[in-house]
Amino acid sequence: MSHHLWHRPRTADPDGTGHGTHKVSFSDSSKSSKRDSSRPSTNNSRPSSPRLLSPRGDKDRERPRSTQLWSDNRVWQRVNKQSEALWRESPSILSPNSPQPRPFLIYHDTFQNLLGPSPTLSLLISDPRAPYFHEAGVFHLQSNTLFITSNQIPDPSPEAVTTQNKTIVITKIEFFSPNDFTRDKVRCPERNYMANGGTNYRDGLILCAQGSLREPSGLIYMEAKRPHKTTTLLNNYHGRPFNSPNDVVVHSDGSIWFTDPIYGYEQGFRPKPQLPQHVYRFDPATGDIRVVADGFGRPNGICFAPDEETCYITDTDLIHGDGTKVHSRPATIYAYSIYWTNDQPYLTNKRLFAYADTGAPDGIKCDVHGNVYAGCGDGINVWNSGGMLIGKILIEGGCANFCFGRNGEMWCFGEHKLWRVKMADETQGALLGV
Repeated sequence: MSHHLWHRPRTADPDGTGHGTHKVSFSDSSKSSKRDSSRPSTNNSRPSSPRLLSPRGDKDRERPRSTQLWSDNRVWQRVNKQSEALWRESPSILSPNSPQPRPFLIYHDTFQNLLGPSPTLSLLISDPRAPYFHEAGVFHLQSNTLFITSNQIPDPSPEAVTTQNKTIVITKIEFFSPNDFTRDKVRCPERNYMANGGTNYRDGLILCAQGSLREPSGLIYMEAKRPHKTTTLLNNYHGRPFNSPNDVVVHSDGSIWFTDPIYGYEQGFRPKPQLPQHVYRFDPATGDIRVVADGFGRPNGICFAPDEETCYITDTDLIHGDGTKVHSRPATIYAYSIYWTNDQPYLTNKRLFAYADTGAPDGIKCDVHGNVYAGCGDGINVWNSGGMLIGKILIEGGCANFCFGRNGEMWCFGEHKLWRVKMADETQGALLGV
């Protein structure tokens, strides 16, 4: 008999809601025709390799040019030449609050289109007291409020013994304009044990509760309005406790997908794992809970492409819960095709989508154009849907997670700092589409 808790909605809800330089040129690759994602391809032929054009190639064909730069420590970067001109000629692209000289790094011209003519990176809050800006990042449209979970903060209170005298604080920021806002802590009637990732759901949000040595981990629903009442949606897999759910996303069919690494156990506030590090799909309407992906070192971020035909999952096995780094382990984004059979989706065609060159890709989201954004050790890295790195938003100290707002707005979480990025109005998050 299954003992997992789940929340059945009262009514149907269909929305569910240096050294010498050297120049090379790369040819543009045409996009392949779109096929039905529900039918796995049986074509085993491989596309031909990209052709490296001669510097004196066809004059009638324009080609994006890039320059290879060798730094003193021999680390190679390929930087689009237009980005150098942009840095020199557009003072507005530089953050007035950041010591970084180059916050926007353009690897391909398409990223410049996403940025728009005058992108900005600005520091909204710097709080040295605690790392209040770490995970979740849920923007509630109706109230114009951003919810953020902190990193672990020392807590000497007796009730924090089961979390090794650590706690996590939920911060909410209500915006009246981009730079006019109020900041407050969420005071819930119930204690949310070590909340981490989150996403929009119905009139509120879902948070991943990592649990404690005594309290179970799982998914909780929190109302966006005071008093922020919470409801447990799920807290076990057929009687077996989850590890420490990390990130969550909601499909348009109403199902809830989430990752479950062992970070809580490694950090001392969760018991020894009783399940592998899976990715799950939970259907609140039926109570069905099942595994949709496994084989990860430490599954972390999860999101869907705008058409929901692809699911992206990050593996942050590079960084273990005790802070150690094993550079031979994945810092990888995997892509899966979503295949439907018998009216049920499952993940197939796993492929390596991208590998982060700095740190590990943590939080992950798509924009309405299908580009993929991930919080990495040097800021926000952006790939197109084909897996090409097209640009970076460099943020001092890196960025674990982030959240799209309205009309090209993005908030980036840098532990003690909250950053605001403004890109082109048309660069909108796929989750809200605004």
